[in-house]
Amino acid sequence: MTFNSLAEFFAMGGYAFYVWTSYGLTLVVLLANIIIPIWQRKQLLRSLSLKQQRSE
Repeated sequence: MTFNSLAEFFAMGGYAFYVWTSYGLTLVVLLANIIIPIWQRKQLLRSLSLKQQRSE
């Protein structure tokens, strides 16, 4: 499949909605796999710090 214009490329032969939705969802999942563990680690460290302060 060859594309003669940029608009034709983004139209993806009539399947643009499905293709770009797939790319978008994949990007969301990949970003979540990066961001969520970082966020959880920060929460855990904050929680452990508060517990340690209470026990002293």
